[in-house]
Amino acid sequence: MVLCCECGVAIQPNPSNMCVTCLRNHVDITEGIPKQAVLHFCRNCERYLQPPGEWIQAALESRELLALCLKKLKGLKEVKLVDAGFVWTEAHSKRIKVKLTVHGEVSGGTVLQQVFIVEFTVQNQMCDDCHRTEAKDFWRCMVQVRQRAENKKTFFYLEQLILKHKAHENTLGIKPMHGGLDFYYASENHARKMVDFLQTMVPVKVTSSKRLISHDIHSNSFNYKYTWSVEIVPLSKDSAVCLPKKLRQQLGNLSPICLINKVTSGIHLIDPMTAQIAEVSGQAYFRSPFEAICNPKQLVEYVVMDVEIILDKDRKYYPGQGQLSFRHVLCDIWVVRASELGINDNTIHTRSHLGHLLKVGDSVMGYNLGEANINNDEYDKLNAEHIPDVVLVKKCYTDRNTRSNQRLWKLRHLAEEATDERSKPDYHEFLEDLEEDPDYRKSVNIYRDSKKQVPVDDGDTLGYKDNVPRITLAEMLEDLTLECADDEMGESEDVPAEPQL
Repeated sequence: MVLCCECGVAIQPNPSNMCVTCLRNHVDITEGIPKQAVLHFCRNCERYLQPPGEWIQAALESRELLALCLKKLKGLKEVKLVDAGFVWTEAHSKRIKVKLTVHGEVSGGTVLQQVFIVEFTVQNQMCDDCHRTEAKDFWRCMVQVRQRAENKKTFFYLEQLILKHKAHENTLGIKPMHGGLDFYYASENHARKMVDFLQTMVPVKVTSSKRLISHDIHSNSFNYKYTWSVEIVPLSKDSAVCLPKKLRQQLGNLSPICLINKVTSGIHLIDPMTAQIAEVSGQAYFRSPFEAICNPKQLVEYVVMDVEIILDKDRKYYPGQGQLSFRHVLCDIWVVRASELGINDNTIHTRSHLGHLLKVGDSVMGYNLGEANINNDEYDKLNAEHIPDVVLVKKCYTDRNTRSNQRLWKLRHLAEEATDERSKPDYHEFLEDLEEDPDYRKSVNIYRDSKKQVPVDDGDTLGYKDNVPRITLAEMLEDLTLECADDEMGESEDVPAEPQL
């Protein structure tokens, strides 16, 4: 044992001949480490600045925030960091304290351990993205989504796909426009990602352009605003089309008049005369486009007088015929217009793919091609023998108001004003299509409408005794709301869990 050269306490021999207390009084291994620092925080997007210009998300007392605080301390390279952790501070104090334990070598090879606290002051600073937002000149890229057609059900379906896959998360804003929506972005990569998503989900035609905003002649840098125009195919479910002759031959000799079964990544057609189905890709459509000759607004109600199912053995098959639908049943059917029932007994004979749904006395909606005013070049080339008098589209269960009142679910929207008065009938038809087709609604998030009262559940009928197709409660999602109760007034306020843009 030797005596400390400062206080005279007996200690183990060491190169400095001083005890630990005297050594700490003479040597400070944390001298080069600042005890106070500043963190820049953006209140709008709740991100911290990581020099030189990156903004990162970091929660309080998280590993990311601790790593950011340690990077702000320049003198840590000269000592060995042993431990680091947060010291509790008031959440609104704008102070963050970090407790550090370091090892440092002093004169003669003696290793000294020291514990100290670094206090970080949080200062508010607006990031570049939020600054552009406040300056009303925030967007650099815009994606314009449009469907120029009378039947807009494909646009409504695409809107639900965007919501389900959360493809709109990186948008700065969504603005409803005539015929579609405008999506605004601060980054070109986010806009291109949105365009790629749209091209994957539905057949679209994309055109792009850019406009020069500023140019720095010294650094030869350019600032552009980019715009993508995404045009959705002008076809939707239940529209009638007249196919060009060349395309009919490529698809397995379909009939000239076909119906749009659905529009997903491709255009699914069904021949009502033979129940033959085919799919047209987006590229094939835009190479040889065709238009809708009849839309759901022109549907006429008919009453079924007789139905005769056509068996498979009675069908005519020919070489090169395309795929037949196993979900539909071909039938000969005799109908009378509902407005002429009891007045005119002249029945109309046609063939239909709805033999699995229709029976005598049912109401069915169809296109009256014999009296329709159709302006189409391909339609004018057809012989009258190849044009059916009536093309039946779908079964009519009940009036629209009754179905709307009994509907216990709802959909979310990207913008409140996306559905105008002219497109409301198409939107209600889109809701009916979701009820009638289980496969069609698998890609849509359906939410329980809290404003509607649920009747006594009797299986899949939800307490109703009719045969109208409905969506069961098991297929609905809860529209989560956070209730904030006011103790004084006894009132509550519903706040949407996911704010709509």
